[in-house]
Amino acid sequence: MALGIGDDAALLNVTPGQQLVMAADTLVAGIHFPVTASARQIATRALCVNLSDMAAMGAQPRWFTLALTLPREQANAEWLAEFSAGLAVIANQYDVALVGGDTTSGPLTISLTLLGETPVGAALTRAGAVPGDTVFVTGSLGDGAAALSLISSKKGFNDDSDRLLQRFYCPQPQIQTGLKLRSVASACIDVSDGLMADLGHICKASGVAAVIRAEQLPIAADVRQLSADHALSWALSGGDDYQLCFTISPGQLPMLERWIEQGDLDACRIGTIEKNIESIDFVSVIDKDNNLLAIEKPGYNHFGH
Repeated sequence: MALGIGDDAALLNVTPGQQLVMAADTLVAGIHFPVTASARQIATRALCVNLSDMAAMGAQPRWFTLALTLPREQANAEWLAEFSAGLAVIANQYDVALVGGDTTSGPLTISLTLLGETPVGAALTRAGAVPGDTVFVTGSLGDGAAALSLISSKKGFNDDSDRLLQRFYCPQPQIQTGLKLRSVASACIDVSDGLMADLGHICKASGVAAVIRAEQLPIAADVRQLSADHALSWALSGGDDYQLCFTISPGQLPMLERWIEQGDLDACRIGTIEKNIESIDFVSVIDKDNNLLAIEKPGYNHFGH
């Protein structure tokens, strides 16, 4: 960085042989986070979900800008100090520098733009999956939706709620995993709007279809315990997990499975990529007996009713 905060714009030195990767996210109170969330929780969530886009592209995050719209009643030193502290924790953890932004008055809204780097031609994209590839996902699914259910309910939290609340307010962007997958994955996306919706984006961009096996989905015990009836739908459609969903060709499969067996990668196989047949949906889900499951809602729709 040649010139950071303090002037009309920042001056950034991009590493030779690298491409610049840019992603932006906007979070609105009451939609992307509860209105009761603390300033620190809002800050950590905002930066983490934006960093997740860098992970999905196999990029090393470097810098970010922040546009903060703040109601007058929250525009006080205490709120801003807590917000800044939360932002600093994540920025330090992932070694990203704040290089600019703006502050305005209005409904609470946080917009971040992340800038990262990846070697020329090495970025992960959605448009590389082909029939015969295997579909994997990192971590566990349904945590974000389960946490939101807890937050929205009128029941009190207990010690068992801590992991889920942490997963919602401070999801762990899979940066190192994304960097590792650059050499093996044929396509990749982060799970923000729901597994089916986001895997559907890979399928659409790649011109393929996918089949998910429900019994192979990684769903944590506390999510199943919270609601056995909703655990599957949370995993398939809930979103807010910020894990990586990616595809692997048969030639790269042995290496990936070796990484998993050695504990170098936390991921599991959940399905396969098939030829795209116009009469079926991009993503289908089957049970252990190969019966097709009816999924009412594939994922979050920002403009749905």
